[in-house]
Amino acid sequence: MKNIFDFEMPLVLKDFLNYLQTIKGKSKNTIQVYFYDLRIFLRFLKIHRNLVDKNIEFNSIDITDVDISLLKTVTLSDLYTYMSFVSNKRDNTSHARARKVASLKSFFNYLSTKAKLLDINPTIELESPKILKRLPRYLNFDESKKLLTSVNKADHEYAIRDYAIITIFLNCGIRLSELVGINLHNIKDNTLIVFGKGGKERSIPLNRACLQAIDDYLKVRPVNGLKDKSALFISRRNQRISKESVQKIVKRYITEAGLDPQRYSTHKLRHTAATLMYKYGNVDIRALQEILGHESISTTEIYTHLDQQQLKEAVDKHPLSDFGVVKQSK
Repeated sequence: MKNIFDFEMPLVLKDFLNYLQTIKGKSKNTIQVYFYDLRIFLRFLKIHRNLVDKNIEFNSIDITDVDISLLKTVTLSDLYTYMSFVSNKRDNTSHARARKVASLKSFFNYLSTKAKLLDINPTIELESPKILKRLPRYLNFDESKKLLTSVNKADHEYAIRDYAIITIFLNCGIRLSELVGINLHNIKDNTLIVFGKGGKERSIPLNRACLQAIDDYLKVRPVNGLKDKSALFISRRNQRISKESVQKIVKRYITEAGLDPQRYSTHKLRHTAATLMYKYGNVDIRALQEILGHESISTTEIYTHLDQQQLKEAVDKHPLSDFGVVKQSK
């Protein structure tokens, strides 16, 4: 993946991203998202200020000439116009727009309070769009077994590796970036050490299924000609497996299991692990928060949902469920 600092950008934006990396300790993925969001805004701003031909292809707009004098002209009205633009012209969901608001607020807060380049922060009154909480999509117990079975039936040299990958996803609930980042020394005493958002370390106990799958994989894991000898999961090119490769692997087996690849992804396997742990493991919400690496307990609470069958059973078992119901004679 291209280093984000290799992209053409104005100095003021590069300074902000450097601040995020060196002072705030943000991950490469987070910095990448900030850059993409703010690049869209700066391109929009040049169009909005008639600094480029309106017929120009949006993604070709050069932002290297954006300076603090242009940013000083930004008003709250401009920001609302921008939010309308990403909603109507770029089909951004409320989640995507909320992220863009967060990027703008962080950027302009840096310019006004840290870099002292702005006297007024135009984002102070900028509100984030309301996001309706949706229940996470996940595989149920039977579908999870179907997926594992589809991998188990695979007959190729990478099947054992793939089985270990999906077993870890379904049992540990780790993120995609955490899985590809696993090193051999991160597995010790039946425990997996992963590094989550912001480089935060956490320990996840490995159950029997994970230990067996990892042990089986280590017996066939390549050892010669490796470009990264510490990586647990190795690609066809004898290097650390990439996130893109893992996503393709998961999609393939989801399809082979007769499930919808448009509905399920690596992140949905994380939802699945969390849901199954909560539903069948009688796990405490705080313990689940620790396993998943959530900073806020409110994030973990979305996994405590009940499926429709459980809701129906709960309503049917209500002590007043039969009150006043006329019994049919046989």
